[in-house]
Amino acid sequence: MLLWFCDAGKDLIGLAQTGSGKTGAFALPILQALLEIAENQRTVPAFFACVLSPTRELAIQISEQFEALGSGISLRCAVLVGGVDMMQQTLALGKRPHIVVATPGRLMDHLTNTKGFSLGTLKYLVLDEADRLLNDDFEKSLDEILNVIPRMRQTYLFSATMTKKVKKLQRACLKNPVKIEAASKYSTVDTLKQQYRFVPAKYKDCYLVYILTEVSASSTMVFTRTCDATRLLALMLRNLGQRAIPISGHMSQSKRLGALNKFKAGECNILICTDVASRGLDIPSVDMVINYDIPTNSKDYIHRVGRTARAGRTGVAISLVNQYELEWYLQIEKLIGKKLPEFPAEEEEVLLLLERVTEAKRISQMTIKDSGNKRRRKGGDEDDDIGRQFGINKKKLSKRK
Repeated sequence: MLLWFCDAGKDLIGLAQTGSGKTGAFALPILQALLEIAENQRTVPAFFACVLSPTRELAIQISEQFEALGSGISLRCAVLVGGVDMMQQTLALGKRPHIVVATPGRLMDHLTNTKGFSLGTLKYLVLDEADRLLNDDFEKSLDEILNVIPRMRQTYLFSATMTKKVKKLQRACLKNPVKIEAASKYSTVDTLKQQYRFVPAKYKDCYLVYILTEVSASSTMVFTRTCDATRLLALMLRNLGQRAIPISGHMSQSKRLGALNKFKAGECNILICTDVASRGLDIPSVDMVINYDIPTNSKDYIHRVGRTARAGRTGVAISLVNQYELEWYLQIEKLIGKKLPEFPAEEEEVLLLLERVTEAKRISQMTIKDSGNKRRRKGGDEDDDIGRQFGINKKKLSKRK
C-alpha cells in the first residue's frame, strides 16, 4: 500500500515497524519515475531525488540499496556525509548523480560552498527516520535545506515512530499528505521475543557475559549509553575470549565502517554500539539485541530492538535493568503496551563469573589508561588507539571503499 501511494504523486507520511521494507517503499517509486523519464526523453535528469538520513551509516546503506535496485538503468548515486573528504564528494557531485543521499549538515555544507551545485531540479525529497531528523542537532540545517529546494516536489516522511515534531514538519513542508500506518503507533513485530532482567548495577557486566555465553546467537548487538562504554565493554569481552568490536561517535567514519563490515562479515559476532547504530541499519544476521543500558527516551527502545527480527525473521531482545533505570524501563512497557516476561537466570550461577569478569574489566581499564598516557606523550588520537586495539586498518579500508 505504501508503494501505491508513493507512486500516485502524493506527499506521504509512512509509519511502519522496523525491518518492514520502508527503504524499498520510497526507492522503487523514485526509480520507476526515473525509468519513465528515461524512456520518453532518453536522458535521465541529474539531482532528481534527495534522501536525508540522521546517520552516516544509514545514508551509505540507502545509497547501496538504490544502486542495487537501479543497476539496470545505470543509476548514479552520491553520498554526502561527514567524516569523509569534501573534495571527493565534490567530484562525485560533478558527475551529476541522479540520487543524492546525505546527512543534513554535510548537504548544507555543499549547497553553501560547492560551486555549481544546487537542487533546483529536485522532484523528490525523502526524510528517512524523520523523527530523529527533527532533533536539535539537525533542525537548523533542515530548515535551511527546505528554504533552498523547489516547493514543487513530492515529499515522503518515513519513520518507525511518530512524534509531535514529525507532525510539526508535516504542517511545514507537506501538501495534503496521505498518512499510512502499517502498524500501531509504537509497536514491535510479533516474531521478536522480548525479555527483561532486573540486576544490581554492580553485577550488570556478569549478567551480560552470562547471556552472551548461554543464549545461542550467531550475532548480537549490545547497546550502551556512552561512547566510552562501547570501547570498555568490547575490550572486556575480548579479554574473556569473545569476538566483540565497538562502534560509536568517537570513531572516524572509516573506523566505523570498518567495524560494521567486520560485524557483517562475521569476523566479529558482537557489536557494542551507541544509538548511532539503532536507526535503519539492516543487518539480516542479527539474532539478539541486548540493552546493556536502558535508553532514557523510550522511543529509542523501538529502534534498538528493531535491529533484530527483521523481514519476517525471529529475534530476541533482552533488557538489563538496574535499580537506577527502573523508571525508564516502566516508560518502555507503557509505550509498547505490554508487560515483558523476565529472562530466567540463577544469580548464584551468574556470579560464578564475577572474578573473571572483574579481572577482565580491570585489565581493559588499564589498557585504555595506558593508551591515553602514550597518546599524550607521543601524539595521536583516540581513533588510532581504537584502530590498533580492534584491528581496524584505515589504509586498507579506504582502498576497499
